[in-house]
Amino acid sequence: MPKRDVVSWNSMIAGYSRYGLPMDALCLFKSMQFAQVQPNEHTLVALLSACSELGSLSHGRWFHLYINRHDMNPNIFIATALIDMYARCGSLKCAEKVFKNMYKRDTLAYNAMLHGLAIHGHGHEACDLFLEMENSGVKPDGVSFLSLLCACTHSGLVDKAKWFFELMQMAHNIKPRLEHYGCMVGVLGRAGLIEEAHALIERMPLEPNAIIWRSLLGACTIHGNVELGEACLDHLCKLDPENSGNYVLLSNIYAKTNRWDDVGKLRKVMRERGVRKMPGCSAIEVGGVVQEFVMGDHSHPFSREINSMVEEIFRRLQGVGYIASKEEVMFDIEDEEREWALSCHSEILAIAFGLISTESGVLITLVKNLRICGNCHSLVKLVSRIYSREIDVRDGTRFHHFREGTCSCKDFW
Repeated sequence: MPKRDVVSWNSMIAGYSRYGLPMDALCLFKSMQFAQVQPNEHTLVALLSACSELGSLSHGRWFHLYINRHDMNPNIFIATALIDMYARCGSLKCAEKVFKNMYKRDTLAYNAMLHGLAIHGHGHEACDLFLEMENSGVKPDGVSFLSLLCACTHSGLVDKAKWFFELMQMAHNIKPRLEHYGCMVGVLGRAGLIEEAHALIERMPLEPNAIIWRSLLGACTIHGNVELGEACLDHLCKLDPENSGNYVLLSNIYAKTNRWDDVGKLRKVMRERGVRKMPGCSAIEVGGVVQEFVMGDHSHPFSREINSMVEEIFRRLQGVGYIASKEEVMFDIEDEEREWALSCHSEILAIAFGLISTESGVLITLVKNLRICGNCHSLVKLVSRIYSREIDVRDGTRFHHFREGTCSCKDFW
């Protein structure tokens, strides 16, 4: 372009942020500064969204300071983006501070705060905030109820979820979308009410999609319901045949019930259909630089030091009696091989890097693209106690705050 104004820069930054390239969005902002083009509120909203996607709290804080330093009016759009950024980057207290300091709050601002409480597992607080929202005269929408139902799902609030699901239809005349039904299936299934969740799917006025069947399959995995799990996979093979997560969930059910022959058959089907398991990827920010680790990847410049720390972690874990569960590894293998398979998980590599790269007492925060497995969840709890470190993990579902051998999710996720 012979000339680039703030609109053209914003279009590119927002495009990178929206389509999963947050680092490119941040790099482009540096080029925008070198070009001496003054950013506006739309620029900052897009950049804060990129920070949210990346899980980069330091970059998000820098942009917050930039807004204050340049006397940019923190209007309702910027404030809402700040709430979302802080919540998704792990600092719920900062998100709440921004929310409380808003002179005016609309539906979007409340939705951002409700979603933040949901992903951090604060179900009761989300319910209280919704009541405050209604009392203040702000009208909730479908996203408000979706965040509420997610909060109930992560906190096991079955009765609350049922009540809100009825309230949105009866009091607010909002028709449930597939996402709302998916949350209800999730909250019922996780609570062990699998048949009730299945019945809800059967009487839905909408055609259930892959997300809903996968939610029920996940519940079957937790509670070991093989028959219904196989039925879910049949539906998923038609709706989303290339998603490896479907096969992994059913494989875990087989492993949990010691049906290793079926595990082998399922993996054979995956090979025949050309379905490959999506590799786990974890990102950790140290010194303002985001480092990414992929499952089984040892190409990092500090790979030798990282591997050494991983070995130390497992030696110390063995000292406290930790044994990896073979149910989560998908193979009927020996203990030594099971430990090796687990040591390749991206979050373990990222945490090992965090331990060697930060001083004692510094919070370790990482973002993972997939749901954290049960083995890694148990492992990270022990690491937080053995090394006396606070560790925050944002996986594909929610936040986990590990402190002194416990997790904020109370092993319910």
